[in-house]
Amino acid sequence: MPSMTPFAVSIPEDHLDDLRVRLARTRWIDDFPETPWELGVSRSYLKELCEYWQTSFDWRAQESLLNSYSQYVTEVDGQPIHFVHVRSPQPDALPLLLIHGWPGSVFEYVKVLDPLSRPSSFGADEADSFHMIAPSIPGYGFSGPTRRPGWGPARIASAFATLMHDLGYERFGLAGGDWGAIISTELARADRGAHVCGLHLTMPLGLPPSGEDVDVLSVSDQRGLDDWAGHQAAGNVVHVAVNSTRPHTLAFGLNDSPVGLAAWLIDKYRAYSDCGGDVEAAFTKDELLTEISTYWLTGTIASASRLYYERADETRRLGSKQLPVQVSTGCAIFPKDVRRVPRSWADRVYPNIERWTEMPSGGHFPGLEKPELLVTELREFFRARR
Repeated sequence: MPSMTPFAVSIPEDHLDDLRVRLARTRWIDDFPETPWELGVSRSYLKELCEYWQTSFDWRAQESLLNSYSQYVTEVDGQPIHFVHVRSPQPDALPLLLIHGWPGSVFEYVKVLDPLSRPSSFGADEADSFHMIAPSIPGYGFSGPTRRPGWGPARIASAFATLMHDLGYERFGLAGGDWGAIISTELARADRGAHVCGLHLTMPLGLPPSGEDVDVLSVSDQRGLDDWAGHQAAGNVVHVAVNSTRPHTLAFGLNDSPVGLAAWLIDKYRAYSDCGGDVEAAFTKDELLTEISTYWLTGTIASASRLYYERADETRRLGSKQLPVQVSTGCAIFPKDVRRVPRSWADRVYPNIERWTEMPSGGHFPGLEKPELLVTELREFFRARR
């Protein structure tokens, strides 16, 4: 069995000192009398957030939170992979591989680890227990930067399948959104039900009609397409084009300026969440800064951005038309997620969708925004697949 080295987050104090010095020495852009957020991130809000980051944010508390869970680092295909591994007290619990997205990290799921692994402690049925495995995507957070080219979603999916095998889990569920949905889809497609008992997605992929095919769209379906078009028009998804073509050009600045990094990521947290324009209606300052600090302190914004380039390259090499995913699938559609495809589009990729839930609220980061809804949804979907 490959080495599974116990891991605890422990950022050197001089790294934190350097961060505070850089924040104090920020050269701010000019103050222009625009409507806040109209030209991008609000200067006044960003200054407020970064002052809190410099003077009040407690990174050590966030380390302690993550270190309260068992973590390990292993190596697959020459790449370090960090993962949180929370075993349920119930020996027959279902293993669940829960994969984060961008601009997230394993911190995205800290609110759901205990309710899913110890449901009886939260007033739920112990029969719904999971063994939780939450990896840091290679190139993200505590997995560190990718070391060589070629780490696209298919290769990451293969590495995660190896991880589950090495942990002794021969039958397991998959769940995730954003990159987590893409990587889970690749893993389930390749697995063909040999080990994956169910796939749950909060941002399913989809194929639009082709040729003479016509889809009759519901009001909700059309709203999802309209919102996606609105995000494109507003520049809210410009990172996809940048990262898919020239990821390093912007990353030099993001890796050198904590305020620049915060501006780039906060713009996405606000645009992709169910916050009504007030980003702190969905997240606390500490939650936002924990995610941003993870990228900063691990120096992984460039390698995280490279995943978009790697996916584009992988698509060129492997082709965009691939076999449908023949695994039982559940989808939870949160109304403010950045991209919500119509059910008929998703059916072309996942012909075995058995659960499609239109959520009442929430956005792109349900583990942070609406953990109770996500926990309930995962329990109910996987109940029949144990």
